[in-house]
Amino acid sequence: MGYGVIVKDFRAVMEQPGRYGTPEMTGMDRNVMIGDFDPRTICISYAEQNNLTLRTFMRSLTMLSLGFGKKLENLKEATALNMINYNFCWMHNRLRIRPSMTAGVASDKWDVEQLMHEIGVSV
Repeated sequence: MGYGVIVKDFRAVMEQPGRYGTPEMTGMDRNVMIGDFDPRTICISYAEQNNLTLRTFMRSLTMLSLGFGKKLENLKEATALNMINYNFCWMHNRLRIRPSMTAGVASDKWDVEQLMHEIGVSV
């Protein structure tokens, strides 16, 4: 097991398509940091999908929204609660099972009441 890094080079474009347009990518290098594997297998798709999922379900991670988080402690708690819900309660469309059941951590699906019981909150 190891990991690698993708380093992208960008060129600033004077006329961008809209306020938040992305600059033009001019090059990309894939560097193996730890391990011995083919650099062509380095991919950021899984990390970007996880980031998208978090931003979709947690408004506090979305800049320019009314729910943008300002307190680090609240962000930590909200992230932990979201990850527990994502792994123990939410049914994944592709897997057709919850990740906690796939990993063998839980034997059955959790509902919100059981989730609240497990984290010690009375309903």
